[in-house]
Amino acid sequence: MKIVKYALIIVLVVLIGGFIYFMNRTPASPFKIEEFVKDSLRLEVNYSRPYKKNRLIFGSEPEALVPYGKYWRLGADAATTFESNLDINFGGTKINSGKYRMYAVPNENSWKITLNSEPDKFGYFEPNYDKDVISIDVPSQPLLNSLEQFTISFEDNENGLFMIFKWDITSVTISLN
Repeated sequence: MKIVKYALIIVLVVLIGGFIYFMNRTPASPFKIEEFVKDSLRLEVNYSRPYKKNRLIFGSEPEALVPYGKYWRLGADAATTFESNLDINFGGTKINSGKYRMYAVPNENSWKITLNSEPDKFGYFEPNYDKDVISIDVPSQPLLNSLEQFTISFEDNENGLFMIFKWDITSVTISLN
């Protein structure tokens, strides 16, 4: 009976230790919430930030992590979401306030960025394309220096408000005026 009691205690300690380890480990693609607030406008992007890790990121080669012409969730893990509390122009197209799934189809010189009406889906799987709200084509630009971790940011300057995607040697900018 004592052996069973000690075995149960050991199993319980191992399970609790594993749970604590799992909850406190650094994820491979850390989750990020990027926010922009100005006057009554509030924008938010939720996404996971993968690292380059000496991999080929964008390209037509079979080993490219994000192949040209294919669906990409704009990050890792869960689907990337974009939310606006007001109606805005997204890349020159008016969208209603709300929360959207945001994904891309990168190509060598431009990306197709799409907002979809199903925001709370797992990003690995392609969206229901019938639920796409808008798609815009945006030119991509080369970066002078490689960026190790995928980053989405907002920039507000004298030319307007922009959302910027950067990773590896590629940058894409979307006007949000």
